[in-house]
Amino acid sequence: MIRFRLLLVLLGILGPTAGFASESKADACGPTVDLSFICGAEHPEDLAPIPGSRWLIASGFSPGAGLKLVDIEAKTLTRWYTGAPEQLAQDASLYPDCPGPPDAALLTPRGLSLRRLSRTLYRLLAVNHGGRESIEIFDVDTAGAAPRLRWRGCRVMPAGHVGNSVAAWSDGTILVTVLTRPGTSIADFLRGRRTGGVFEWRPGDSGFRLIRGTELPGNNGLETSPDDRFFYVVAFGWHSILIYDRARPSEPVRTVLAPDFMPDNIHWSGRRLLTAGMRYDEPACGGLRRIVGGVADPMTCHRGFVVAELDPKSGRLSKLVDSGPDPRFNGVSTASIAGGRIWIGSYQADRIAYTAASASALGREPGK
Repeated sequence: MIRFRLLLVLLGILGPTAGFASESKADACGPTVDLSFICGAEHPEDLAPIPGSRWLIASGFSPGAGLKLVDIEAKTLTRWYTGAPEQLAQDASLYPDCPGPPDAALLTPRGLSLRRLSRTLYRLLAVNHGGRESIEIFDVDTAGAAPRLRWRGCRVMPAGHVGNSVAAWSDGTILVTVLTRPGTSIADFLRGRRTGGVFEWRPGDSGFRLIRGTELPGNNGLETSPDDRFFYVVAFGWHSILIYDRARPSEPVRTVLAPDFMPDNIHWSGRRLLTAGMRYDEPACGGLRRIVGGVADPMTCHRGFVVAELDPKSGRLSKLVDSGPDPRFNGVSTASIAGGRIWIGSYQADRIAYTAASASALGREPGK
């Protein structure tokens, strides 16, 4: 927990968001020129829309923020995981080493992954920092009017390792990125040093193992291909996306440089592979991210941001949103398309942002 709180301090997100003290709550949540908001999200670092529905799942990268269930039609959100008995159904056969359900008051989810198991059932994975460093596993049942959540188990991270993003293969194998392994720092990966890695847990394994060849400067966003052949890893220090062949992961098959922004998370949104992140060289913030006194700038200065689609075959990034700094929204980390809008998450903000999606994006929206 000390390591996690230190990371929060370095990222500049423990304190309240600056600039709202003189505004009323309603005014502070009003739209800006380009964005509208759903407030009260507590640092929604990652988002997972439930395909073909009005529901969106948001993480909360702030101590005890928990999971939020967002109604994108009503523009409201509620705290979802409460630890109530009806939400607990541990699968001891698959997760025998899990010590028990997470404390709802401590749950601090970061990266999310949502995978369909059947017509109405999904598997939700959440990187957790609250009470333990772990991957929490939930079932999401969409058969009723509103989705229901049940906790099924967990996989505890290796000692000293803090998870970032999570993904899965169809056989139940879990992948997780680690931004900085013990003995490395954010400043190290800004200098281009290899600090992180992708770790893998397969059903029946006793714990996670490092996938050799995936050690990168700041392993961040993570996703798998629908055919189980490839996985995609963001190297934050290189502001690049690397594509790996699952069968031969010793070196990437392609490296895609984002020329003017820093990809953070990466997820499928329907047939689109979307990534989002802050501007790499932001004039309003003095240009590039700096290292001062051996510590990386926490990037609390509001930077512009980009939402882009990656074509894995060509390696081409196509921008869907290209925005300058927004006075009420910083720390952009993820994006998804749902309900005719692009939804944008942040590891710093107290809200989820949304904006209109283009006609071409709507044509490939999840559930369409």
